[in-house]
Amino acid sequence: MTAASLNGLITRIEKNTGETPDLPVDEWQPPTQVEVDLRIDRNGQWYHEGQPFTRTALVRLFSTLLRKEEDGQHYLVTPVEKVAVAVEDAPFVVLLAEREGEGKEARIRLQNNVSDEFYLDAEHPLEVRLLDDGEPRPYALVRGRLQARLLPQVYYQLVDWAEPREDGTQTCMILTSCGQEFSLGCFS
Repeated sequence: MTAASLNGLITRIEKNTGETPDLPVDEWQPPTQVEVDLRIDRNGQWYHEGQPFTRTALVRLFSTLLRKEEDGQHYLVTPVEKVAVAVEDAPFVVLLAEREGEGKEARIRLQNNVSDEFYLDAEHPLEVRLLDDGEPRPYALVRGRLQARLLPQVYYQLVDWAEPREDGTQTCMILTSCGQEFSLGCFS
């Protein structure tokens, strides 16, 4: 699948009118767990009983109630109940990166498919994992333990902004944002 065709599959969901920011989902300890067939695929598409969600306002609402627990399981959480959500990769996908400033003064703002916006910084670090075939798979921490996978075109935009740095026999691509340095990968 090409980046252009992937863009056609992934769209951004707008924030809901009157939305309450930053719900304390990590503090809620609901007494009841409800069994419902919910899934988020690797492109950030939500499904209920095998059918894609068509109401984007509901996806946005649910995204604000999502949390990942220490065991790696994702849940929709309210003060009174929680529902397990199967997540194929990461629950969110980063669609956009914008840079303010350059060099050590740079600040890189990311936006995901459910309109969360955040800067790459100490609280929202970037992590690049290597797949078995050596392909980089970048993720950014959105909130709590929830990550967003960066689309390839966003990752390559970050690579374009990175500076090469020699590290022994390798050259590493280092990205600076909000005073933090993030390695995008090294090569010989």
